[in-house]
Amino acid sequence: MTTPSRTHEPRLGATVGANGRTRFVVWAPDATTIEVALDAGRHGLDRDGPYWSAEVAGVAHGDRYRYVVDGAELPDPASRWQPDGVHGPSAVVDESVFQWHDDDWTGTELAGTVLYEMHVGTFTAEGTFEAASRQLSRLRDLGVTAVEVMPVAAFPGTRNWGYDGVFPYAVQDSYGGPVGLARFVDAAHRSGLAVILDVVYNHLGPEGNVLGRFGPYFTDSYRTPWGDAVNVAGPGSDHVRRYFIDNAVGWIRDFHLDGLRLDAVHAIVDPTPVPFVQELTRAVHAAGRAAERTVLVTIESSANDPRIVRSEEQHGWGCDAVWDDDVHHALRVALTGERREYYRAYSGTADLATAWQRRWVYTGRYSPTHDRRHGAPADDVDHQHFVVFDTNHDHVGNTPDGARMLASADPGDPRHRLAAAAILLSPFTPLLFMGEEYGETAPFPYFVDHGDPDLVEAVRRGRRSEFTDTDWSGAGAIADPADPGTFASAVLDATVAEREPHRSRLAMYSELLRIRRNHPVLTDPTARQEVSVVDDVMLVVRSTPAATASLTFNFSPVAVERPAPGPESVIVFDTDDVRWGGAGQDPTAVGAWSARLRLVSR
Repeated sequence: MTTPSRTHEPRLGATVGANGRTRFVVWAPDATTIEVALDAGRHGLDRDGPYWSAEVAGVAHGDRYRYVVDGAELPDPASRWQPDGVHGPSAVVDESVFQWHDDDWTGTELAGTVLYEMHVGTFTAEGTFEAASRQLSRLRDLGVTAVEVMPVAAFPGTRNWGYDGVFPYAVQDSYGGPVGLARFVDAAHRSGLAVILDVVYNHLGPEGNVLGRFGPYFTDSYRTPWGDAVNVAGPGSDHVRRYFIDNAVGWIRDFHLDGLRLDAVHAIVDPTPVPFVQELTRAVHAAGRAAERTVLVTIESSANDPRIVRSEEQHGWGCDAVWDDDVHHALRVALTGERREYYRAYSGTADLATAWQRRWVYTGRYSPTHDRRHGAPADDVDHQHFVVFDTNHDHVGNTPDGARMLASADPGDPRHRLAAAAILLSPFTPLLFMGEEYGETAPFPYFVDHGDPDLVEAVRRGRRSEFTDTDWSGAGAIADPADPGTFASAVLDATVAEREPHRSRLAMYSELLRIRRNHPVLTDPTARQEVSVVDDVMLVVRSTPAATASLTFNFSPVAVERPAPGPESVIVFDTDDVRWGGAGQDPTAVGAWSARLRLVSR
């Protein structure tokens, strides 16, 4: 199957041409007149069906402009830069100002990928791309291969959790704007790291959102939990799809990004024969081929639908990977016994073993969360197509105070080490959440910087209602999303890695990732795998002609006896090793809340 060519269609927004003229293109099917207002004057746009366009000479990078739609001045819905905020004018971006040094960069393959989720605003004290760039060599040395940047679409104010962007094409100015992002990607490539961008195509934020003033970008047919739903299947939806797909392609073409992570696609209701996400994925892969780079499309979906990661030849969507919440939920229950909210549907160790065997826990069985059968079998899909984690932004932020898992436990609690081993020694594609590698204790609560007091109060009420009638006894107080202190509490301090027990934890993560790289039996899709559970102990044996790996994960508070390995078997890793702050290895037993890897090479 091929994607219809878009090469004949002019790019949306403002595009500086090689002829020195800037072309302005906007979709506004119901408008009567449109002008572009620049400092040097106004210029009328000509209509071609539902699109309007004009070429204007003498426009430079950074020049401000607005569209005047039937007398109303509005920023460009395809604005690539909002330097004066979401309520200000748009600014022209001349991509020739980007300076690239990555001609030899060929992208990233899914096999061997280790993701690192980063929020630019809280990753460093400065909260900018430039400051984050100075941390890239540290991530490379850790063993990370791809940085996954949380959404950077322009949002109100200077503080936002990431999912209230209102200009999908524009890069948040307080982070460094479009030039800052280009420099960050270039620096990452020079460090040997890929960059994947988290994008939100299921809704837009409430403040500064002008898309509905131009056309039917949204639908009343359904709603998302976060705002108006995007129109991908109703009247006019071909043009709405074009808007978002062109945006996705632009990130690959213009910013040299190595892939996209699509937020919550289960919130996109799409009954069409060729789903929007499938069409977008096809276009993004084509853009990668045109740039001679391998790019990845990863998906967040709670649907447990294997079609997402099956190829189009297998009647799937062709996406590269999907986030696997089932692994997280089962692991968290096994480690903490937590039964709040959606965790009630998971039994812990037994369900974790099921996920290792079948990719998901719910593959068609009854789900208490959904009160129906949920999911479908995915046994035919390799583990690498599923992204797993013990921490991510959602499952930290979906708590009243944004506390990380086991935040109240002692930093030396062995469950911290067990969680890391269960993710990093798995055959899935692992994702680390910023700071977890050294035991960061900063929370990641939901925060906003809206300018409308009524909207701020509505957000506060929404957060309070989210935790009403739920059992959050023992959890912290609900963090005020609008309080600058809530944002400040989330800012990382990587210098804590220089002292214990954080230094030992960082060393353990480095060793786990080194082992993952050096022992292919752990991740080889062709490996034969056997998984069993005895009480709260999960046993995994993975075998290839070259090696056999035996993993023991003890999710119980008591040690379990294990026979001393024979001379041909080597203990390659043990969370009880004193190097990581453990009590010391016992060859005849696996300690409480601990993991061990033994290896036989042939």
